[in-house]
Amino acid sequence: MFLLPASVLFLLFFALPIGYAVWLSFRKAHVSGLGLGAGARKEVWAGFGNYTEAFHDSELLHGALRVLGYGCIVVPVMLGLALLFALMLDTERVRLAPFTRLAIFLPYAIPGVVAALMWGFLYLPDVSPFYYVLDKLNLPQPNLLDGGPLYLAISNIAVWGGTGFNMIVIYTSLRSIPAEVYEAAKLDGATPLQIALKIKIPMVAPSLVLTFFFSIIATLQVFNEPTTLKPLTNSLNTSWSPLMKVYQDAFHRGDIYSAAAEATLIALATLVLSFAFLRAANSRNKQEEAR
Repeated sequence: MFLLPASVLFLLFFALPIGYAVWLSFRKAHVSGLGLGAGARKEVWAGFGNYTEAFHDSELLHGALRVLGYGCIVVPVMLGLALLFALMLDTERVRLAPFTRLAIFLPYAIPGVVAALMWGFLYLPDVSPFYYVLDKLNLPQPNLLDGGPLYLAISNIAVWGGTGFNMIVIYTSLRSIPAEVYEAAKLDGATPLQIALKIKIPMVAPSLVLTFFFSIIATLQVFNEPTTLKPLTNSLNTSWSPLMKVYQDAFHRGDIYSAAAEATLIALATLVLSFAFLRAANSRNKQEEAR
């Protein structure tokens, strides 16, 4: 009975929409004649036709490749900074630790659209204070909203907003390590760097796996940042990421059936990558325990 309210909400707002999207992915619209009049447009069975079209859609494939490059920047940088900040906050000589934790975590509390808008205007040469300073110092003014730097610009927004959350997860795991472990290491002559590398990082490995898992999912579902920056540059098209392609097909082209198939494929890709990563992590943990 205690689980009933949560189960009902899960069924209505999670399971049923997913099931309906999968059902739509096997349907298509059939138009008779000019498409005018009652019954001229009806929904019919399409089989795997929508999935076949999605696999052969070059825009969807290019969007997936762009997201892959984006993830290669975001995931290692964000998790590396989160681990570094967590280790620094866990040292004995740290000052203003509560304020520092809040300052690092605060960007995560800012909505993604607001963060993308803020950084977007900071990237614009005409309104950005950074470009004003560079101009006064006679330094080069790179265009961050065009070409290769665009990946760095979008990645910077994700890193700025997500590092704090991952840092809190890792830091909480560090604080749960018994103090006796550190005392024993110090008695053996271990330096703070050795303690961090040989004790802290291995013992928070489960938290690192968890944050990596969340980061992979967030990377595959990137949507807010490129969509918000799109009006500011011509280098971002409407299908820059797979989810943007889904949105374009569903709400601009009006083809919800193809969009449902694409969304299902993205969900399956996320599931497969997550399962493979967790399986590899669990296998490695079992091997270490066996040793």
